Amino acid sequence: MPVAVFTWTEFAQQLTSGVRDGAIYAGLALAIVIIYRSTRVINFAQGEMATFTTFIAWSLMNQGLTFWAAFPIVLVIAFGGGVAIERVLIRPVENAPVITIVIVTLGLALLLNGLSNLIWGGGDRPFNGPFSTRTIDVGGVPISHQDIGIVAVSLVLVVVLGLFFRYTKLGLAMRAAAVNPDSSRLAGVRVGWMLALGWGLAAVLGAVAGMMVAPILFLDPNMMQTILLYAFAAAVLGGLDSPAGAVAGGLILGVALSYVGGYLGSDLVPLFGLAALALVLMVRPSGLFSPAATRQV
Repeated sequence: MPVAVFTWTEFAQQLTSGVRDGAIYAGLALAIVIIYRSTRVINFAQGEMATFTTFIAWSLMNQGLTFWAAFPIVLVIAFGGGVAIERVLIRPVENAPVITIVIVTLGLALLLNGLSNLIWGGGDRPFNGPFSTRTIDVGGVPISHQDIGIVAVSLVLVVVLGLFFRYTKLGLAMRAAAVNPDSSRLAGVRVGWMLALGWGLAAVLGAVAGMMVAPILFLDPNMMQTILLYAFAAAVLGGLDSPAGAVAGGLILGVALSYVGGYLGSDLVPLFGLAALALVLMVRPSGLFSPAATRQV
């Protein structure tokens, strides 16, 4: 009996850790999907954008601001930066071959990584998050306030975005511009600015993911590189055309990787993430939850 209790506790702890990590992957995967739906290009700079804005949050907190005081400031900066990137770097090459835009995003990732090292220096530093690491007992399973807080913030963000895209005029215009830009232009939608706003929202999602993961890891210029890999896998798993699929894919992958790390060893986690990505691309490249995948079933 003691062995069974111990096994259940360990199993449940891996589940809570997986849901927490999956919520972070889901936020970044959703950012990837928002940009892909509008430009049909993967933004390889999404992780570096998130890291850069997290460093800005760290700097503001070092100047005396609390996390929640710095939080909205960082989101505004992230949104403005995302819009500026689309206007300055992406828009001039929007009609170029896809490989050109990919190279631009890779160059942006290198630029932001270099700037992070230049401004803040390399090395790890602690990032004080808004949630305590104290635990509460739920059915004999200790769950930290931090895990609950990260999942709650991610859930609120996803719900707010869902309501925005479904019930607001601007959100509907952004959806229309992403799905059918030519018809949207005929209807009077300023497609160019809708795409820029999409980049802004994706930058906000990345900033939130960065500020949520930094307390778990140590903040450094390369912090989000592995997280971005898992977010890519989550986006592909759910479907690059499906925002809801990105969220589901992030949660599924987070839980799966947690169990792999807990029972098979942490060294196998990146390998499993890559294997999951390759398997989905071979078996169902459109993803498990995309409209295309649904029609195939």
